[in-house]
Amino acid sequence: MITKEELKKRLKEVILIDVREAEEPGQIEGAQRVPLGKLIRDLPKLALPVSKEIVCYCQGGTRGQIAADFLVKKGLKAKNLAGGYREYTA
Repeated sequence: MITKEELKKRLKEVILIDVREAEEPGQIEGAQRVPLGKLIRDLPKLALPVSKEIVCYCQGGTRGQIAADFLVKKGLKAKNLAGGYREYTA
């Protein structure tokens, strides 16, 4: 897990993935929108680098944690944003 303070310091160093659905408003600058289902279904097509850390987030943290856990099981370096988008923008 990564806090919003840590993420703000490291935004340029990580790949940021927003796993919310397209109709959910707002986005952290620089994030790629890849809904959780698509991430799981299409991971090989996304060609995410194994050498770079990935930070996943959703609205409150649950889907982001599912995404991060999934990516770690697939051999990638991934973390969830604590509290999700709601906490980041608070």
